[in-house]
Formats: sequence, C-alpha cells, structure tokens
Amino acid sequence: MNYNFHTHTYRCHHASGTPEEYVLRAIEGGIKYMGFSDHFPLVLPNGTESRYRVRVAEVGDYVADALSLREKYKDKIDISVGFEMEYYPEAFDKMLASAKEYGAEYLICGQHFNHLEIEITHNASPSDSTERLVEYVNTVCEAIRTHKFTYIAHPDLPTFTGEGDFYKSEMRKIAVASRDENIPLEINFLGIREGRIYPADDFWQVAGEVGAPVTFGFDAHSTGAAYDAESIAKAEALVEKYKLNYIGMPSLIAI
Repeated sequence: MNYNFHTHTYRCHHASGTPEEYVLRAIEGGIKYMGFSDHFPLVLPNGTESRYRVRVAEVGDYVADALSLREKYKDKIDISVGFEMEYYPEAFDKMLASAKEYGAEYLICGQHFNHLEIEITHNASPSDSTERLVEYVNTVCEAIRTHKFTYIAHPDLPTFTGEGDFYKSEMRKIAVASRDENIPLEINFLGIREGRIYPADDFWQVAGEVGAPVTFGFDAHSTGAAYDAESIAKAEALVEKYKLNYIGMPSLIAI
C-alpha cells in the first residue's frame, strides 16, 4: 500500500501531531501518495463552530502548510489537500463552495451525523432506531450520487443494535450505490486500530456480495498512524475473507 488520503492533524482538535510529522512518517513507510483530510470547518446554525473540526480562522494555515510540504517533499511524496466532510443536503452547495474557496482539492465523505442542526447524535452511538439507520443510508447514497466525494469513509459507522437482516438490507443500498456510481467504500484503519464497531463484518459481507469498489484509509489521528502496517494486514485479510473488490488507490475527484 503506497497511498493514504485520510490524514488528520492537530488542527482538527481531536488529533495530535504537525502536518510535517505525518509526512515524514508516511515517507518512512513507503507512502507515495498522501492526502490531508482534516474535518471541514463548519459554523452551525446556532452560530457556534463545531468543536472537532478545523476552525474557520485556521483553515488558511491548514491549506498553506499542506502546499508548503508538497513543495518541500515533492521528490519523495505526492501530497494533496482536502477535507473529510458530511453531506448535509440543505447546506451542501454552500459547503462545497466554501471548500473550493479554501483551496481543497478533494473531499471524502464521513457521515458522522445525519443533521446539521447541533450535531448531538453521532451515528456511531448505539441505537436500534430503524428510522435513524434508514436516514443514514439514504443520506450516504445521496452523497455518493453527487460525485463530489472521492470515497465514503467508514461507511459501516452506524452501531445498529436492531435486527440483523434489516441492517444488511439497508446497508446493501450503500454498496449498490457505490458499485453503480463507482465511488469506493473505505475500510477504515482507525476502526481496526481501536477495535471499534467498524470494520463491521455484516457490512463487508454485503459489500463483497454486491461487488462494491473498496479502498483503504489510515484515518490517522497520530503521527505513528500515518503508516500502519499491522492494520494493512488485517484489512487485506478482510478483503480475502469477503472476496471484496479492492481497487487499491482511488482516483481523486477534483471539486
């Protein structure tokens, strides 16, 4: 694996490490294509800024640092700059315009929340609500069909505690949309490293049956995770187990 487009830095306020430290670790591990994808700056409708994202006041430095490192290490690694961003239909046009204005070159979709309002119900929170799962699935499918996201980060994020067949039936819709629109789904290495609910076997079983395109992402929140050989091996085992359509490095979708 010589690529990773899912990298955070201290500017997202829940990770550690400077951008250059991530680049040096990536180079050390043999990464040739790297993307910074800190969480997109977002001012909520109540006027406050989301607490776990790049602040609006910091976004210029975030992009400038990435571009400076691209030039400094151009003989060793190809660096892109983007954001991990939710798809909120009611605000997406404005969010997309802001991302372009900030200088983002690509986006990945991480649908942590279903609604823009205050962001209080995280999709990873355990829930048996069929309505909430359906809403997540429909939103992610819409995001796929915009063709503005390079891939879907941790598509298996929801911790659904309801009936398993219902979960598979709904999540199959994401896999089908991914296949039909040729937008990859990410096996997320942060989930592997921390033993989270994702990667979720039931989801990847369905993705394998459907033939959805699959890629990998380190989801690095510390510099050591900018190259993670142990998680690569576990992800490769998942690919083999479910006969996944692993495509390798995704093609970046320019915004």
